[in-house]
Amino acid sequence: MEIFLLLFFILVLAIFLGLELISKIPSTLHTPLMSGANAISGITLVGALSLDTGSNIQMILAFCAITFASINVFGGYLVTNRMLRMFKKK
Repeated sequence: MEIFLLLFFILVLAIFLGLELISKIPSTLHTPLMSGANAISGITLVGALSLDTGSNIQMILAFCAITFASINVFGGYLVTNRMLRMFKKK
């Protein structure tokens, strides 16, 4: 039970820290940081797809990792593509 309380505390701390950091990032750095996040999510996808699912909990965690990383990758590419189209000459 103590480990779950510690992990929950770390999760809440990471959420608040992430919100604070994201609010301080200027808009000119958004696209490069989005590309880095897409690369990390791509690594997460490869790791989750290569996981040998032996138990039900591993299969559930792998499914969640694939789902959330896919949403991040595809959504990030759509946003980045839209931002880059704004800078094209008409």
